[in-house]
Amino acid sequence: MGLDEDALEYHRADPPGKLEIATTKPTNTQRDLSLAYSPGVAAPCRAIADDPADAYTYTTKGNMVGVVSNGTAVLGLGDIGAQASKPVMEGKGVLFKRFADIDVFDIELDQDDPASFAEAVSMMEPTFGGINIEDIAAPACFQIEEFLREEMDIPIFHDDQHGTAIISGAALQNACEIADKELSELEVVFAGAGAAATATARFYDSLGVDRDNITMCDVDGIITAERAANGDPHSYVEPFARERPDGDLADAMDGADAFVGLSVGGIVSEEMVRSMADDPIIFAMANPEPEIGYEEAKAARDDTVIMATGRSDYPNQVNNVLGFPFIFRGALDVRATEINEAMKVAASEALAELAKRDVPDAVVKAYGDQPLQFGPGYIIPKPLDPRVLFEVSGAVAEAAMDSGVARETLDLDEYRETLEARLGKSREMMRVVLNKAQSDPKRLVLAEGDDPKMIRAAYQLTEQEIADPVLIGHKRDIWEQAADLGLDFDPEIVDPTTDELDPYAERLYDLRKRNGVTRRESDGLVHDGNYLASVMVEMGDADAMLTGLTNHYPTALRPPLQVVGTADDADYAAGVYMLTFKNRVVFVADATVNQAPDADVLAEVAEHTADLARQFNVDPRVALLSYSDFGTVDNEGTRKPREAARRLRDDPDIEFPVDGEMQADTAVVEEMLAGDYSFAELDEPANVLVFPNLEAGNIAYKLLQRLGGAEAIGPMLVGMDKPVHVLQRGDEVKDIVNLASVAVVDAQ
Repeated sequence: MGLDEDALEYHRADPPGKLEIATTKPTNTQRDLSLAYSPGVAAPCRAIADDPADAYTYTTKGNMVGVVSNGTAVLGLGDIGAQASKPVMEGKGVLFKRFADIDVFDIELDQDDPASFAEAVSMMEPTFGGINIEDIAAPACFQIEEFLREEMDIPIFHDDQHGTAIISGAALQNACEIADKELSELEVVFAGAGAAATATARFYDSLGVDRDNITMCDVDGIITAERAANGDPHSYVEPFARERPDGDLADAMDGADAFVGLSVGGIVSEEMVRSMADDPIIFAMANPEPEIGYEEAKAARDDTVIMATGRSDYPNQVNNVLGFPFIFRGALDVRATEINEAMKVAASEALAELAKRDVPDAVVKAYGDQPLQFGPGYIIPKPLDPRVLFEVSGAVAEAAMDSGVARETLDLDEYRETLEARLGKSREMMRVVLNKAQSDPKRLVLAEGDDPKMIRAAYQLTEQEIADPVLIGHKRDIWEQAADLGLDFDPEIVDPTTDELDPYAERLYDLRKRNGVTRRESDGLVHDGNYLASVMVEMGDADAMLTGLTNHYPTALRPPLQVVGTADDADYAAGVYMLTFKNRVVFVADATVNQAPDADVLAEVAEHTADLARQFNVDPRVALLSYSDFGTVDNEGTRKPREAARRLRDDPDIEFPVDGEMQADTAVVEEMLAGDYSFAELDEPANVLVFPNLEAGNIAYKLLQRLGGAEAIGPMLVGMDKPVHVLQRGDEVKDIVNLASVAVVDAQ
């Protein structure tokens, strides 16, 4: 099937459309229903009647946006009417929810009269925390927005105008930096004089482009002062009318620094591109066909052509989804009365700055593993970059507070953490550890320091002040890779080929000579990054280490086990995964080290894992798992976890609830614990699950991750004498940074 047929099937599949309403509170009992509706609902109604601001406390208003249209200017389709526009408005709701966790009602009004439309929207203020008007023809859209901004005390945003302006404004700032051009001196030509073009021209003026350097063209050519004086075109374009002779788009583009297309496809030729100034900036944003194709614009000249389009199949897509969800998120969270110019500029500047930072591996993979690094081919972030949420929303909230339109004052550091939590429980949990790590960074040695991911991780650890990384590898290779990656930092490097390693070789020999290692072999072993890092940690030249990115787990684990060893109060190491679900966190042990643990091992692993949970501010509740519940099966396998649980319960130094053996569902389902097994030591579901053997633990965490939707952080190695963590081969940079943060907290 083609795209149209696929899209029809996508929308037709049961249930039709793209949105549904879901409840956020329990509705399982009669009491639940009496709280949700009659008679309990009267209490919040009375509270809101006494204080209308309580609507934000007791209803969805503070997280609810109305997407409202009359369908008179639907992108690529024109005036198709209100009902035909509904799939677009539902789609807008999907994007609000997917990218910023904002709920939406889409409202299609069969009303073309601007005054009547605006009046109808203004009457919906009690329902919504903000209004996004969409796909309304110019000049009516200007009139409607002006009226609503004046009449309503909640944020109003016409995305067709301001979204394109904000996103392309971010691209323009970075394009100027790359092309070494000043915004204030930029000669900019616009093709198109509709809502998006007019709003974008206004916004560029706010960013610092001289209004007198902006030339706008419509289908009739350059919009001159003479044309404007004659009322052609509409008055909203008049501020950009130029005192210059009549001419067409080709005349306007001659010598221009930047072209901004918001019109129709195919109207710009390669010759017109060649007539522009050096290193031209071309934003051809008509959809689906740009004013000039990407390849044609690039091929027109030998110098740098910085090109952006509205299409996803070329670099630098100007996509409004980079703006409206995050702008509304920030505006809603401070209960702003409007979305003003300062908030728009803040959003644009935050996007521009984010494009200069290292791109997460998950984003690179989502876009086909194409290189994403600041430069002519990457001047704005990708919509799937999760950092857009807390960078843009945070900047918008701050600008709202600074400009006096916020009714709530937020601590911006705390606000950033709440935004991260919206991206998933794992980010919320890792923020606890990251904050602890940043309070007292430690010296962390990265055994595979010449791997690009390790270099990028070291850069992020330095930039975020999580750790003081030490890279093991060839200095020249690391410096060259850092430069190629665009990372401006000077990491500490230990180079086994040039640095003095005799003290480490001597120490390794002392530790391993009774295990058959000769002095000459020690000289060779310290040239292995794993052994060198292990000895550095053992000798105190580093506080913690990470390895495993390029080796099998057992191979990477062997050197630190041989050199660092387990802690004085530990006989066994174990690998633990933290699994995060929407509203729950569990720690799974052992998933990587001990194949057939006995009761001693299980008890020790449980204790170490409980200690690890506390690092994440989780009060541990430990379950020793089996296929038996409290003796229903009695054999050698079930006795081991049963005995481990008994030992822990009998130990006066153990300060966490623990029980077992029990089945997995018994451990995590509150009704089962409170019912047949009310005698159990756990009065709430377990959050530390100790599996009876390595196979069970490894299989369980992978099934929960792949089929249960859990996010996995780890494996975190517990029981070692010094902080050592072994990555999984192929881990992403974020995984390295997360595990490094755990290592730093261990070292603290």
